[in-house]
Amino acid sequence: MKDTETERPHPPRDPWRVLVAVAQVPETGLHRDIEADPRQRQALADIAGLREVLSAEASFDVTPKSGGRFHVVGSVRGRVGQTCVVTLEEIENEIDEEIDLIFAPPDQIPQMAALAEEAERSDAEIPDPPEPIENGMIDLGRLATDALFLAIDPYPRKADAVFEPVVEAADPEDHPFAALKALQAAPKTPGGNKPKGKSNGK
Repeated sequence: MKDTETERPHPPRDPWRVLVAVAQVPETGLHRDIEADPRQRQALADIAGLREVLSAEASFDVTPKSGGRFHVVGSVRGRVGQTCVVTLEEIENEIDEEIDLIFAPPDQIPQMAALAEEAERSDAEIPDPPEPIENGMIDLGRLATDALFLAIDPYPRKADAVFEPVVEAADPEDHPFAALKALQAAPKTPGGNKPKGKSNGK
């Protein structure tokens, strides 16, 4: 018989989407403050395997550069509910992550990647690879999501939690001299050790 129980739907890949059209970014730049709503926070928690995401917000400044590129700087802040790996208690962790990236048209990505490889071979300072502008848009929500996920502690621990390995008490029977001691304490069998004396033979 087929199980008719309704399965929980998978969360969307990008639950927190905030699109900015680069053609509408003024020459003086654009500032955006964004915040994930409860539904988006639940989806983020499901994707990241968190108990919950209590808050998630970000601030961005998008500034146009030459060649159709855009400089995006900002920060993402959040509070996530996790489980201590030592005590298994529920804990909450704060996240505050800085963001500083260049977005470029897709046709410029290979050229800029080649420049990064050349800088690596010459031991020069290696610039961060640019992110592609997709369909004329920069997704600030996805950018904030990626930064949030990268900042999550994979092994969360309560501030005063100390891992104490279980130490088993030593078994006295395992002592190297335990067997010898047992032999010495064993009762002697009758006739086992007859005293030496003169025989009564004729």
